[in-house]
Amino acid sequence: MELVLVPAGEFTMGNDALVQEMAQLFPGLELTRLQDLRDETPAHRVRITRPFYMARHEVTVGQFRQFLAGSGHVPESVADGTGGYGYSASYDPSATRRGDAFEGRDPRYSWHNPGFAQTEGHPVVNVTWNDAQALARWLSATEGRHYRLPTEAEWEYACRAGTRTQFHSGDAPASLSAVANVFDADAAPHWPKWQAFALPAADGFAFTAPVGRFAPNAFGLHDMHGNVWEWTADWHDDSYYARSPQDDPQGPAEGGVKVRRGGSWHTWPLYARCAYRNWNAQDTRYTLVGIRLVMEAQ
Repeated sequence: MELVLVPAGEFTMGNDALVQEMAQLFPGLELTRLQDLRDETPAHRVRITRPFYMARHEVTVGQFRQFLAGSGHVPESVADGTGGYGYSASYDPSATRRGDAFEGRDPRYSWHNPGFAQTEGHPVVNVTWNDAQALARWLSATEGRHYRLPTEAEWEYACRAGTRTQFHSGDAPASLSAVANVFDADAAPHWPKWQAFALPAADGFAFTAPVGRFAPNAFGLHDMHGNVWEWTADWHDDSYYARSPQDDPQGPAEGGVKVRRGGSWHTWPLYARCAYRNWNAQDTRYTLVGIRLVMEAQ
């Protein structure tokens, strides 16, 4: 796992753009979608007081396979027998109660089968927060260093890499075409219902892309936008930013769901921004969700 040293520093966490400004950046979206971003506010100053190492890339299929072989860990999608989620060309979201874009849970789908082809260099998906914790514990014990999931503040600080814009590549969604694998002209034909929300560019990947195929941010980190959502250590709370400490916030002391960040190959640009917050239960396994770890600097 290649690591990048992220220096200590200070940044503005969250989104301070007005709804009207967001509407100009993301025309065509319903106003309610832009109004539902309240958990990104208030924008507030945060100090990351200690440097840390962050993985340059998301955890790959090959790395996860090595972890399973070395540790004996059984991923939750296999251990509980319910499987994960996956893409199927014959699956019709409109015929289901939830209208989910993917089929599952189903034992056919797991970390090694998301319904589309992946090589050892693609980011692993269908991994739970608990699987990520197990990986961090095993790496820590194996290497004698402290690996863990990033805090939500560390993740956003690392994603921004000194920028103040909606994406580390700029404010315009079009800027993502050089740095991110998001829902675009290659993926949209598989989900024509959402074609209008696709980035009007083609990157050659209808599903996940091998890690590191897109330009990195100023810290040298790849795929901080898109490819797969990345688990963080924090519980989610809509109102946490209003009371968050300035130095090294760790998130709420308790909660029901864990934050994930960054968007995925199936994510509209609005939801792949630096400040966007999403969440899932700790046992969620999904074809869009993966892992990126940090290692504490000694």
